[in-house]
Amino acid sequence: MTAREDGPTSVHLDQLAPAAGGGPGPDLASTPAEKRAAANVIEQHLEPDTRKAGSSADDSTSTAVKEFDGKEADGWAASGALKSAHKAWQNQVAGLMGRLSSEKTALRSATSLFQNTDLGVDSRLRAVSPLDKY
Repeated sequence: MTAREDGPTSVHLDQLAPAAGGGPGPDLASTPAEKRAAANVIEQHLEPDTRKAGSSADDSTSTAVKEFDGKEADGWAASGALKSAHKAWQNQVAGLMGRLSSEKTALRSATSLFQNTDLGVDSRLRAVSPLDKY
């Protein structure tokens, strides 16, 4: 596509901008108390429940692997497939647990991070302000 040189270009919007506060979703800002509460939900509910759900298949999978691996199940490829699928499941659960942990840590450190950033910017701005001389 090439630019037209013979006239002005324009942009057409299909809708008006939403009125103040009338956007499609809630405000993204949250208080330190809300961040702390969210981190506590992750720690007290999501992590233990995810760990429990993730390990719920361990016993039944081990039993099935043994059954298909036995002499009566000669020639069955299901044992190896079950082992492989269970290993993939364990890796996914471990990845999810790591993600939950990092989200919890980020929520708990966000308030101090923002405050420290604000203080750092303030100190740099204040250091070079010519108004401080008066």
